[in-house]
Amino acid sequence: MALKDYLFTSESVSEGHPDKVCDRISDAVVDAFLGADPGARVACETLVTTNRIVLAGEVRGPEPLVNSKGEVDKALMEEIARKCVKDIGYEQSGFHWKNSEVQVYLHGQSADIAQGVDATGNKDEGAGDQGIMFGYACRETDVLMPAPIHYSHAILRALAEARHSGAEPGLEPDSKSQVTLKYVNGKPVGATSVVVSTQHTEGLSQDDVRTIVRPYVEKVLPDGWMCPDDEFYVNPTGNFVIGGPDGDCGLTGRKIIVDTYGGAAPHGGGAFSGKDPTKVDRSAAYAARYLAKNVVASGAADECTIQLAYAIGVSKPLSVYVDTHGTGKVDEDVLSKVLQQEMDLTPRGIREHLKLARPIYQRSAAYGHFGRTPDNDGGFSWEKTDLVDALKRAL
Repeated sequence: MALKDYLFTSESVSEGHPDKVCDRISDAVVDAFLGADPGARVACETLVTTNRIVLAGEVRGPEPLVNSKGEVDKALMEEIARKCVKDIGYEQSGFHWKNSEVQVYLHGQSADIAQGVDATGNKDEGAGDQGIMFGYACRETDVLMPAPIHYSHAILRALAEARHSGAEPGLEPDSKSQVTLKYVNGKPVGATSVVVSTQHTEGLSQDDVRTIVRPYVEKVLPDGWMCPDDEFYVNPTGNFVIGGPDGDCGLTGRKIIVDTYGGAAPHGGGAFSGKDPTKVDRSAAYAARYLAKNVVASGAADECTIQLAYAIGVSKPLSVYVDTHGTGKVDEDVLSKVLQQEMDLTPRGIREHLKLARPIYQRSAAYGHFGRTPDNDGGFSWEKTDLVDALKRAL
């Protein structure tokens, strides 16, 4: 029997967190290739540390991004990396968009991988790798996301907006949040503790930063949800001037729980950022969220977890598992069959249904890939609930 009364915690990290700087750069590279050729293949990893940015990976794309030797135009990749760092706001002595050394080690995609993915003859496009992907949705928030991760993201987005606008010049890019919510009878009723650690300019005290942060937290949380004052922790170490890649090395793909459901749902293990949509780590995770969200939005369940599994080079999913956690109004086997009828879950089918072969990924690199508002140009298409009517008819 599921626990009904409990505390649950999720965390988020800002766009200036070292790992998120890397996710941003990697996704900007993906966007550059897809913008030039929707069929481009990209797997880009980024590392950042004190005044150093390193890009590595494999690509297959058009001229002029890739020359006849299969090498990426290094000057363009360097320009992309610097622009990302500048947009985030790093102009510090230990990490500066202009002064950092940028090294690019991207090369052509392996022919062995390409032959498994490419569509040839009667063979449809296969998955770029084996793996399992999960999607989840619930009724805890208007965007059908778990409340702890939703509010953790919202706190940091509010602080980042204030920093970019100039409203809070004392804030610097690197920050983290953590929200613990109390659940009664399975529903969140308020925060028992909130943690915010944010990089700041020299000279601000811990109390100064606490005073800056508090109104943004109070505005994000629903009325009456603010935690007790002695459970509101701001910069618990006392000082946070040295931060970002100068304070801690960053890598692409190290914040997969932040990117998804904050630990409230399973995760398959594969990261999203830096990967083009032929890679099911990304596209199938988006498809699973899309289906789970539409199941909940249709009223077929109040909570839904979906797992998809793939084998490298094979187009059809090996399994489509649906769990409505005892909240479903339809048999889960029936629901699984209906979902597969309503959406082609091959890599090509997912990419075409959600229109993923577009430069829409840099914006997803921070504050979560899910629970976002779909953009007019196709960004966050997996957050649409346009399958609701079809599901209602089929069920």
